[in-house]
Amino acid sequence: MPNALAPADTATAPSPRPANGNGITTALHDPAARQSGLPIDPSVQARRTTLRLPERLAYADWRRIGTQISLISNASSWWLGDWLIYGQERYPDRYRIAVSETSLDYGTLRNYAWVARKFPMSRRRDSLSFQHHVEVASLAEADQDIWLERAVRFKWSKAELRKRLRAGAEPQIRAANPAPVSFSIGSEQRQRWQEAADAAQCTLAEWVIQVADAAALCVADVVVGAVIDAPGDAMDNAMADAVAA
Repeated sequence: MPNALAPADTATAPSPRPANGNGITTALHDPAARQSGLPIDPSVQARRTTLRLPERLAYADWRRIGTQISLISNASSWWLGDWLIYGQERYPDRYRIAVSETSLDYGTLRNYAWVARKFPMSRRRDSLSFQHHVEVASLAEADQDIWLERAVRFKWSKAELRKRLRAGAEPQIRAANPAPVSFSIGSEQRQRWQEAADAAQCTLAEWVIQVADAAALCVADVVVGAVIDAPGDAMDNAMADAVAA
């Protein structure tokens, strides 16, 4: 992976101004600070091939350093994508030469740039990883926003977001000529349903659709079971009844 910590062979990570007076920055716990810069703990020496940690390091500090490195690793994908776009736009006849002189793989950079173009800076979710954005990059812009907002709301991992996408959890509200369905429920019933939907990490509409589909499948299983168990003419009658229903 390209080095996002130090451009030179040996460098000491920048030392941000302490936010709590003990030499350990709290910038990464502040979303605004995360956007303004990605500092790493001043007690760490970051080199091209090593990370030197103090001999004595409290668990909380060691854990925080891991979070900092993770954020820098994730941010570097955006940085590289934006860097390539900049070069393509301003140096169309020379940017490939510059890329070839680095250790960066052009195919990987091109993928980063593709995602970066799909998400202008104003639409990137700081609380989600670059890979979250990769998962939805091929969708229409409106659908991208829907899925990313859900990932933020329900704190989905990249794997969970991918699973939801593949499972088709999105209700087919935008299907061609959808048939609207409406019904009335009491306030207590709605509250119970909403609590169940929140527990399932989906919207109320999605939950209702999922429960209705599950019930329909159960009924279908019963019908199929009856058909399989029925001999001869009884099977034909059961199939006819199922089709008529």
